[in-house]
Amino acid sequence: MKKITYFLLFSLLLILGCKDSETTPKNNYLDYSNRDDQFTGGIKMIPITTPKGEFKVWTKRVGNNPKIKVLLLHGGPGATHELYESFDGYFPNEGIEYIYYDQLGSYYSDQPDDNDLWTIERFVDEVEQVRKALKLDKDNFYLYGQSWGGILAMEYAFKYQENLKGLVISNMMASAQEYNTYAQEVLGPQLDPEVFAEIKELEANNDFENPRYSELLFKYHYTEHILRMPLEDWPESINRTFKHLNPNVYVYMQGYSEFGITGDATLKNWDVKAELSKITVPTLVIGSKYDSMDPKHMEWMSKEVQNGRFLLCPNGSHLSQYDDQKVFFNGLIQFIKDVDKNEF
Repeated sequence: MKKITYFLLFSLLLILGCKDSETTPKNNYLDYSNRDDQFTGGIKMIPITTPKGEFKVWTKRVGNNPKIKVLLLHGGPGATHELYESFDGYFPNEGIEYIYYDQLGSYYSDQPDDNDLWTIERFVDEVEQVRKALKLDKDNFYLYGQSWGGILAMEYAFKYQENLKGLVISNMMASAQEYNTYAQEVLGPQLDPEVFAEIKELEANNDFENPRYSELLFKYHYTEHILRMPLEDWPESINRTFKHLNPNVYVYMQGYSEFGITGDATLKNWDVKAELSKITVPTLVIGSKYDSMDPKHMEWMSKEVQNGRFLLCPNGSHLSQYDDQKVFFNGLIQFIKDVDKNEF
């Protein structure tokens, strides 16, 4: 009789357990079952109309949150979304939906060979087309831009900020000229004098294709001001980004290095300091103590916009999502949550 009783009790618990599991709602953040991108795991190739014809750009959505959707604008120009793979370690746990995105010309998107396409105005128009395709709006759309992506984010806000819920300008100054001055007059003299003199000589001779130029930058400048780790410890995602960089777009707009904008690069005279006060949307400006960009300038930017906050990463550099990760993500996530709760 005891065996029968135990069997019946076990069966009842099993049935109740099955019933509970059937009625427990799924984690909607990870539920892709009602989405049109389930088949591709969140990836969408979005058609973009340009003056040179139609092309496609690569996006990948992670998670579901109808109130918070963060579109990530990578740097470069011509880099890739791979810069942000560290976001996978933080955003999902907070229920934040985010969208990886390779801009036109970047590795996972179409790469037309036409320099007429590489203008700020056309990239801004591209972001707007991506926004519409992904159905992002003022009730959920956060735009995050780092480095060149920060330029693009600012320029998008000047034209389309009515579509934004929040804006993040990360590791980017509002003036290319002041960026150059900071690189040449502040960061350069911090290098070993012989190294700095050799870099200056290579630049003066326009000898940018010389392997020695890249060697010096990576060994002495990048490990101090781009990603503060020995080169052999750099994350695989960052190495992959450099491997996938489109040099044609990068050199045409930025020049040959992150050590100031070089040559006749089209961004050389870009300056929007006087326009920052037009930005009314909640804005977070992120700077880092060891950045290739002047953190004091970025703190000033946060006060020029009408509704700003400054986040300083005290141990970080240009890629502070890696070398000052906890400070970076704590501050970024707090900003998103504060805006979402109307507490910013």
